[in-house]
Amino acid sequence: MIKIEISATSINQTVEQIQKVIGGRIEENWGEFTLIVNNQKAFGKIRFINFERGVHLMDFDIQFFEETLIVNDTSLYNPIRFSYCLEGYYEHRFLNTEKKQIDQFQSVILSGRDGGYTYTYFPEKVTIKTNEIHVLRNKFLKRSLNPIDTLNEKLHEVFLDTDHENKFSHYGAYNLKLADQINFLSNIKKKGMIRMLLIESKVYEILSQHMLQHNLEVSGKKVETSLLKSELKIVRKYAKKIIKTPSVNYSLESIANDTGLTQAKLQEGFKLLYNRTVTEYIRHVRLRKARDLMNTTDMNVSEIVYTVGFSSRSYFSKIFKSKFDISPSEYLKLRNEKTLLQSEEA
Repeated sequence: MIKIEISATSINQTVEQIQKVIGGRIEENWGEFTLIVNNQKAFGKIRFINFERGVHLMDFDIQFFEETLIVNDTSLYNPIRFSYCLEGYYEHRFLNTEKKQIDQFQSVILSGRDGGYTYTYFPEKVTIKTNEIHVLRNKFLKRSLNPIDTLNEKLHEVFLDTDHENKFSHYGAYNLKLADQINFLSNIKKKGMIRMLLIESKVYEILSQHMLQHNLEVSGKKVETSLLKSELKIVRKYAKKIIKTPSVNYSLESIANDTGLTQAKLQEGFKLLYNRTVTEYIRHVRLRKARDLMNTTDMNVSEIVYTVGFSSRSYFSKIFKSKFDISPSEYLKLRNEKTLLQSEEA
């Protein structure tokens, strides 16, 4: 077993102490730090970013080649950890408590006690993808512009426990909506300042989703669904297929045949995960793809209509204007004028 003992005062030191045991190199780009490992102990990366309000991001995308235990001394660095397991699984416990497994798509909130220890167990040869948002209570409360009394009583007490006198844990239900939010972080293509602003805004959105889920679960208002976790995964996988190939002539019947799910379950799954019916989701994806093509290609409106899977130009123009408050031809005209202006300035 690989044992990593952490006695850090910051997230930076935490990753540096992990590096001392498993090796690798740390790269930095605009405040985004990544530990990259490729050796006999592990393969993958750990990313971490510090934000100003006492909020930090820490992502694991790694496979350990031996069972690995990370022991955190919570005396000096003890944030509230809003964690989400995107792939694989791992286990966690506090001192003198039993281990609990954190499964794929599960949302967890953890906070240790001052002077205590937390133990995280990673299995061998299993790819682990996790997203952790660390909130430093004192700093966050000083910089927060809004009161926190809108939180439920339990989570409110955790935020006000600035002396870290009590440990706290909440092992939530699985939540595929969070998976899509977190995947957005890995798909940001922008660079520099714009990239960091997009990441930070999404981190706060993910944090709010953790809190909202906790509020629902402690009040007994869990989202009711007849779908199994495996069926929701099928819906999510097919939604990704639609994004990749929007021009296919999809229908509710054909998707049901492809997935093996009933039409009713498909509608329920899309409404639960994307707040849209199947038809509304397909239309949404095609319109977003059409806008992207307008920004990145020289296609005319008719070519774009065909490429994204619409059969009627007039219908496309109608729903495009309804969604973006501008007609497709006007959008292309503005884009061409902007491109011309930029070339003249250059």
